[in-house]
Amino acid sequence: MSDNDPMNVWDLWKRGFAAWEGATASYFERVLSNPSVLGPAGAMLTAAMKTKTATDRAMSSWWSAWGLPNRRDQERALHKLNQMESRLYDLEERLEDAR
Repeated sequence: MSDNDPMNVWDLWKRGFAAWEGATASYFERVLSNPSVLGPAGAMLTAAMKTKTATDRAMSSWWSAWGLPNRRDQERALHKLNQMESRLYDLEERLEDAR
C-alpha cells in the first residue's frame, strides 16, 4: 500500500478518531461525574424545566383567553376522533360480516 492509497488514509483517520474519542470520553466522564459540575448542571436543568412549565401554562391560558383550543384540548379532541374512527371501522366490519 502506498501513502496515497485511499484505504490507508481511511484507516489512519479511523485510528486517529478512535484515539481522540477514547481520550475525550475519558475526560468528559471524569468532568461530568464531578459533584462541582453535577450540582450546578442539575440546578440549571431544574430551572429550565420550571421555566418551560410556566411558559406552557401561560401559553395555554393565552390560547384559552382567545377562545382557542390549547394543546391539551387538541389532544383530547384527537383522542375522541380516534375512538370514533375505531368504532366506525368495527361497525363496517360487522356490516361486512352480516352480508
